[in-house]
Amino acid sequence: MTDPKKEALDFIIDNKKIKTVFQPIVSLKNGSVLGHEALSRITCESTITDPEMLFGAAAEFNRLWDLELLCRTTALETAFRFMVPPYANKLFINVNPDTMHDENFKKGFTKSFLLQYKITPRNIIFEITEKNSIVDINGFRSTINHYKNQEYKIAIDDVGAGFAGLNLISDVNPNYIKLDMKLTRDIDNDSLKYAIVKSMVELSKISNIYLIAEGIETFAELNTLIHLGVQYGQGFYIQKPDEKIKEIPAEIILSIKEINMEKNHSIKNHIASGTVKYLSEKTDTISPTERASSVYDKFKQNTECFGMTVIENGIPIGIITRDKLALRLSGNYGYTLYQNKPISDLMDKYFLSVDQSTPISVVSNMAMSRTSDRLYDFIVVTENDKYLGTVTIKVLLQKSTELEVIAAKHQNPLSGLPGNVIIDQRLGQCVSGDSKYSVAYLDIHNFKAFNDVYGFENGDLVILKLADLLKHYIPEEYFIGHVGGDDFIVIVNDHITENYFWPIVEQFCSECLEFYNETDRENGYITTSNRHGVIEHFPLITLTCVVVNNKDREFGNVYDLTEILAEQKKTARKKPAEC
Repeated sequence: MTDPKKEALDFIIDNKKIKTVFQPIVSLKNGSVLGHEALSRITCESTITDPEMLFGAAAEFNRLWDLELLCRTTALETAFRFMVPPYANKLFINVNPDTMHDENFKKGFTKSFLLQYKITPRNIIFEITEKNSIVDINGFRSTINHYKNQEYKIAIDDVGAGFAGLNLISDVNPNYIKLDMKLTRDIDNDSLKYAIVKSMVELSKISNIYLIAEGIETFAELNTLIHLGVQYGQGFYIQKPDEKIKEIPAEIILSIKEINMEKNHSIKNHIASGTVKYLSEKTDTISPTERASSVYDKFKQNTECFGMTVIENGIPIGIITRDKLALRLSGNYGYTLYQNKPISDLMDKYFLSVDQSTPISVVSNMAMSRTSDRLYDFIVVTENDKYLGTVTIKVLLQKSTELEVIAAKHQNPLSGLPGNVIIDQRLGQCVSGDSKYSVAYLDIHNFKAFNDVYGFENGDLVILKLADLLKHYIPEEYFIGHVGGDDFIVIVNDHITENYFWPIVEQFCSECLEFYNETDRENGYITTSNRHGVIEHFPLITLTCVVVNNKDREFGNVYDLTEILAEQKKTARKKPAEC
């Protein structure tokens, strides 16, 4: 007797009762579309009611290959049909590890197969949907490398659920990690989920793997994920799956940008120019004509009040502190002498007043430079010379210390230049803005061999040499970042080419000769083991520089920009080095 479930399965596959719907994956920095996940849906009445049941049945009755082939082909045909010009974003296609490992899949999913749909392999993301553990992990790793070598990208799905854990990430080294919707759900109210995703964000920074949060359904979840630093997201809140590829709603893009503006405020403003405006608070103010006894009574009524600003026509003209007023009114005759005096007679006219745009570091130095009798007085903050608020020394010192810690966290410890967090932010500003820009990637060629022979201390000196040259040659209005190791990023607010950096390249190569001994300088190479343990001659270190800009092309997201940079760097390093 035929199994009804098998009959239903065979009918769906043999009659191609499958359609593709697309759900966008967007940048959580600017709302741009990274790509779409192709999802399969049943188009007929059936006892098999959902995709999970369908794929389960296909595995049970040994028709998984047939079903996945149908789903893949339908996805490509649908993407091609709805995109004008043909689909140019990333297309995420779900693939079972066993199917991916099949020789038929390797033979069928080739560049020539994609050519008919005008899709390049680099825009195809194999999304590994692992419901069972992988038995032959070595063979599977070999399969992954096979596709990576053909420029396909790899994503691990459902991380945080089932078997898709850290071991699989380590074995596969994917381009993307998709966080399971169970981690996303109510993350704004769940401290454990928050901590898990935060650790995944740190992992992504170190490993250069991008995170995609699935199942975003509320603004609160979106807000939390953006503040955590998750790079991409998808879910019903952003857009539901649809047969047609549609524009992202304008209000969603606006929300993403506004959340990022809020998030980046502390990094962009506080680290770079940390202004005192964000520390000031409204405190009690008084008129210069108010009697001293009345002010004294206010201090007695409000024990939390440390001092008051004397305001005339909205402009601060003096301050009075609790301790100093109490001192003036004390003694045998103090109160009698001063109780009816206007506070303008007793106020401190030589107080510290700063504009709201003054950097916190500058205010801190000004406060600490005062005479000892005024050292702990509060500071008045103004806007267009009008009273805005006050800042206590305690708050100022706490914030100064906090900013130093934040700055240190986001700076490379060797060079002191901005690190990956700030670099990523600045690149995001480039691709999301309308201004012209060029991004240069510089790294030191044959640096590892130099490090092996001359040691890490000399290696650090070489890196510092390059950092110093960049600081010397690059104007202050441009951005220099230290990715790590011997890799640097320069962002120029103009359209330039590699020739812009030629003076730096020449001087770097020339000055680095001093780090070699006489024999190596004369030979023009050093001798050491390569990564396979074989003795080899390595040329002296040189500087590789590649540049991309938005003169003739636009980049939809940071990933696309850095991917082109990486390709150009790879090509440049194959050419004979010149110095």
